[in-house]
Amino acid sequence: MVSVNLGVIHYVLDHIYGAFLHRTKLSTPFFSRGWGGSKLDLLENMVKQIFPDAAIQNWPPSQVQPIWKTVWETKNAQLREGIFRTPCDEMLINALPPESHTARVAFLAPKFVPPQKMACVVHLAGTGDHSFERRLRLGGPLLKENIATMVLESPFYGQRRPVLQRGAKLQCVSDLLLLGRATIEEARSLLHWLEVEAGFGKTGICGLSMGGVHAAMVGSLHPTPVATLPFLAPHSAVVAFCEGILQHATAWEALRADAAEKAEMTLEQVRERLRSVLSLTDVTRFPTPKNPQAVIFVAATDDGYIPKHSVIELQRAWPGSEVRWVTGGHVSSFLLHNDAFRKAIIDSLNRLEWKEPFL
Repeated sequence: MVSVNLGVIHYVLDHIYGAFLHRTKLSTPFFSRGWGGSKLDLLENMVKQIFPDAAIQNWPPSQVQPIWKTVWETKNAQLREGIFRTPCDEMLINALPPESHTARVAFLAPKFVPPQKMACVVHLAGTGDHSFERRLRLGGPLLKENIATMVLESPFYGQRRPVLQRGAKLQCVSDLLLLGRATIEEARSLLHWLEVEAGFGKTGICGLSMGGVHAAMVGSLHPTPVATLPFLAPHSAVVAFCEGILQHATAWEALRADAAEKAEMTLEQVRERLRSVLSLTDVTRFPTPKNPQAVIFVAATDDGYIPKHSVIELQRAWPGSEVRWVTGGHVSSFLLHNDAFRKAIIDSLNRLEWKEPFL
């Protein structure tokens, strides 16, 4: 009998999927139009401003008032979709493509349960997640636990995608920082809306892969305890684009050619420059969330995109947080382990105290 190492198979599947998706010429690579010029300089400075002192000074965030329409409702649940102008400041709005100025959310909640006796988790998008459907399927079974799901459509994705962008492949490095900064601002405003306007008794933030990085940042910066759930997430975008499979989806020659307008650079220097820029997304530089016991990382044992050391760095940076391992790779875990993600959401929320209702 031949023994099969399932871990190796999962890891290889990630690489086969990545090779098909990223090494063929079927799609445009990431950053095919270069660094982003003056936008990148602006964003490097702006991203530095979301660290602890500035984050506290900027609380509460800008108010959002979504305009809702009902998509469907049953005897026990309701799905609504809402739109609102992104709460980012004018400088950031001017840097965003016009298509991204209006944010979209889906809101799935139980009916006839007082908000103060419910929890709601905001779900952020992973790379390539252009619609609400996958995250609504993840949150749907949680309705029976009185847990509502709010799904945010990211800038540069779905109906917010720029006309010239193909799929999920961002055109410039500055777009990645823009996407992240705007997502963080919008998610913070939505959490504030859920707590103050809607009156939910508990709130949380989760996301898969890139969305997990953003969820970790939002959970870190929130001034009160929230459930924080990064799924299959690295500690930094450096890992994804400079170490993992996505390095094969990066337009290194285009980045070098763009940089050559200022000074000649070798490919190795280009890689180091990208590492330096993406180090701004390093979650280990962010403060520990207010209740680290309500932070649960779910990671895959044989992830070809996210190495184990990256997940362990996150857990070490936030003492008291928990890592749960699921057997599989990045792609297979994304497809097969929704039950583990849901269990983490329930357990994380159970580690929070119920908020006093606002009077």
